[in-house]
Amino acid sequence: MELTCFVEIPQGSRNKYEWDEQRAVLKLDRHLFSSVVYPADYGFLEHTVGEDGGHLDALVLVNEPTFPGCRIDVRPVGLFRMRDEAGIDDKVLCVPIADPEWGKVHELEDVSLRLREEIAHFFAVYTELDPDRVSAIEGWASRAEAEAEVREALDRCRESRL
Repeated sequence: MELTCFVEIPQGSRNKYEWDEQRAVLKLDRHLFSSVVYPADYGFLEHTVGEDGGHLDALVLVNEPTFPGCRIDVRPVGLFRMRDEAGIDDKVLCVPIADPEWGKVHELEDVSLRLREEIAHFFAVYTELDPDRVSAIEGWASRAEAEAEVREALDRCRESRL
């Protein structure tokens, strides 16, 4: 499965950028209250609609951060299940298709346990100091489950255009 991720937040940032659909611009939503940084590039998979009505969120494992607005052709390798104050907020874990560094990563188990734990820790604590936000971690799911969720999100997007 090949997809395109629109990067909103580069790895290492504490700024939370979001794509504003109505104005067709990236905007600064907030600076994270906690002293943690995004452990991977973060954005959304184009042409998807998640269960929350927005695009399906994605994390892209990169060696160097890219930049807000960058598009990366990716393949999913796993799914990080979580909830926030609005409900289900799953993230598809992806690797860049064209980067040889990630060429042998096809399954969630191919990603080091340390990196998976770092990602889980980030999402467990990044809202702790923000009184208006909560997050609850539900754990990791396989590539097959990630691809199933992506297919559903692609279908929801197609249906919303009819």
